[in-house]
Amino acid sequence: MSDVVIGLDLGTGGVRAIAVDLKGRIVAQATYSYSLLTPHPGWTEQNPSDWIESSLKALSDVTQQLNGRQAIALGLSGQMHGMVPLDAQGQVIRPAILWNDQRTGKAVEEIETVVPRHDLIQRTGNPAVTGFQLPKLLWLRSEEPQAYKQVRQILLPKDYLGYVLTGETATEPSDASGIGCLNLASRQWDREILAALKLSSDLFPPVVASTAISGRLKADIAARVGLPAGLPVVAGGGDNAAAAIGLGISDRQPNRGSLSIGTSGVIFVPCDRPTPDPEGRVHLFCHADGGYHLLGVTLAAGGALRWYRDTFAPDIAFTNLMALADSSEPGARGVLFLPHLAGERSPYLDPDTRGAWVNLSLAHSQSDLIRAVLEGVAFSLRAALEIIQEITPVQQLLATGGGVRSPLWFKLLADILQIELVAPQAEEGAAYGAAILAMVGVGAYPNLEAAFEILPEGGNIVHPQQCSAYESAFERYALLYEALKAVR
Repeated sequence: MSDVVIGLDLGTGGVRAIAVDLKGRIVAQATYSYSLLTPHPGWTEQNPSDWIESSLKALSDVTQQLNGRQAIALGLSGQMHGMVPLDAQGQVIRPAILWNDQRTGKAVEEIETVVPRHDLIQRTGNPAVTGFQLPKLLWLRSEEPQAYKQVRQILLPKDYLGYVLTGETATEPSDASGIGCLNLASRQWDREILAALKLSSDLFPPVVASTAISGRLKADIAARVGLPAGLPVVAGGGDNAAAAIGLGISDRQPNRGSLSIGTSGVIFVPCDRPTPDPEGRVHLFCHADGGYHLLGVTLAAGGALRWYRDTFAPDIAFTNLMALADSSEPGARGVLFLPHLAGERSPYLDPDTRGAWVNLSLAHSQSDLIRAVLEGVAFSLRAALEIIQEITPVQQLLATGGGVRSPLWFKLLADILQIELVAPQAEEGAAYGAAILAMVGVGAYPNLEAAFEILPEGGNIVHPQQCSAYESAFERYALLYEALKAVR
């Protein structure tokens, strides 16, 4: 029987495990969910023990579907930025603080007081951001000093899973560059930044390549899930980088990136050198291919449409909402929507900004409001894309996620972003990318370029068309953030 690799993606809502044969075909998969904890407004946490229990169940389910196939490697991916604090015995001290947690405003100010914002951006690719792991560690030191005294190491979510599976602690650059203290040029911890913050680099695990074997499956875990003891576990990548690998997006193929419309909206564009936006308006991270990538994020993309449906039209299906939006017209008859329902990342990095409809009149209908939501998300993504285009050119985006399955939204995005969009034949997400990285890690393919040959080609292509109504609306949309600051 054929060999397979396993990809494991530790997401925010649940874990997905897949087995992929060496021709790129998924032969088994399993998904398990776990709870999100919100003990205070703006806080989001999870119990790492829930991750482990669900991950082991998923691995066991996948193993039972292999039908004699032999697993030769396991690759990891997961939600970025979260903090898992461990004591000297490797035990979790408190629940993990997640990527979308907003409690660290004072810690962000502390970091940028000690390390000038410009220096931080030039060294790490980003300013201090409330969701990153480094401010979480400073928050723990300030607000939970008894817990902080016990800390001997902090891990990212997928790296904690790797530690439980192998007994070894390690991270890799694509995830580590979302912590806030990885020097992008050296791809190692920036000791000067950490020293300025009175932190030891020993708190962080060793950084290895995304395709490196970071450990081997412990015998007791292997027996529980039905995989071979000593199975190589490959470091993998953060969720965005791993998903891009699964689409074949690399700086070896210039001028092509990706667009994802899920709960959030993400534009991912690879680049071959660490060139940050001087103002830090878009993120710069390491890519799992050994290069780098720029990332623009709109926090409420599909989430904005879901909020509208749940709040104002709970009995209307999403397909019917789209039909209503289609009965409006480009520019939503003058209505503008600011999609800052959960604060905003790009280009403002402002957790306190809020959403709004503007220019409403008695003449406007539900169709106009819905279309304005769709257009507002697209305008928000365009604001990020224009910054990215100044740094590295991109001509085509592979579009994934539930939002682009709507022909209206797909076309609307292409026209507003003024870029060619391609819906790939298959989109298997970060678990698939983790599996591809694992194939390279154990030598099934000599490099990522060779592994990309097994990925399907082509898909539905939408070419952008010029629309004066969108251009006029975007010019007015660009004024809203500053104009509405005074009324928070």
